[in-house]
Amino acid sequence: MNSKQVVLITGSSTGFGRLFAEALARKGHTVFATMRDPGGRNAKNASEIRTLAEKDSLPIYVLEMDVTDDASVERAVDAAVAKAGRIDVAINNAGYVVSGLAEAVTPEQAQRLMDTNFLGPVRVNRAVLPHMRRQRSGVLIHISSAAGRIIAPSMGFYCASKFALEALAEAYSYELAGQGIESVIVEPGQYETPVFGNVVTGADEARTDTYGAVKEIPAKVQAALSSSAGNAQEVANAVLRIIETPAGERQLRYFVSPQNFGVDEINALSKQVQAKILAAFGLAADTKFLKGKAVGTV
Repeated sequence: MNSKQVVLITGSSTGFGRLFAEALARKGHTVFATMRDPGGRNAKNASEIRTLAEKDSLPIYVLEMDVTDDASVERAVDAAVAKAGRIDVAINNAGYVVSGLAEAVTPEQAQRLMDTNFLGPVRVNRAVLPHMRRQRSGVLIHISSAAGRIIAPSMGFYCASKFALEALAEAYSYELAGQGIESVIVEPGQYETPVFGNVVTGADEARTDTYGAVKEIPAKVQAALSSSAGNAQEVANAVLRIIETPAGERQLRYFVSPQNFGVDEINALSKQVQAKILAAFGLAADTKFLKGKAVGTV
């Protein structure tokens, strides 16, 4: 891969995505910052990014993308490839939190959450992978969470979406290794981003009210998360380091957090277990990244 990458980022209007876009562009990487409705609900955010890019001569380009819409994803990826000629890195960052007792979260709310947090990356990866496989190089970065490894009461559906994302991202890492493509998982801990102000709460309040004192758990969890949040720039710096790491030398998982929840220990044990599973199926060689020896094409 070239030293300067072409990077597509989802959910770039605010938060981690916005920080990723600026941090990468300031290092000379070409960034396509995607977001929903840049001409409407995100017009102010899109304008700020464009103004920053013009003012500081940064290679950032705003594209419209709704990760819940197949056609929207395809259009954005096609536009990026048409302008830059390739996509080297796709950062699946778009996502949000649903908080509430599990029984109070409606099926409709759960479906919308999974459509963004899990199926969104599925759509993006399906759109970018044919391009990456033709060039026999690329990186898929999945912004998960500590909640993709550990569970807090009242965060069950959000955790489920991130657990699902982690499982798929790991499967990608095995299946794409021989194509010269890496799949990476970033697990941020508690960081101060607009996600705390955009939490969706369980809609069935009548059921919540039947839980007595337990119904206070969601508020307690959110207060704890907000009070101990770190500087989100740490995550942007970590993503920059990952992107600038040579092909074949990246880890599968990166836990980035101001607190230690035991996630590193879980990841270390998982790595050992997975190695045994791959060996038991006779897949150790098939799932190994062979730098410069990628096979297959589309």
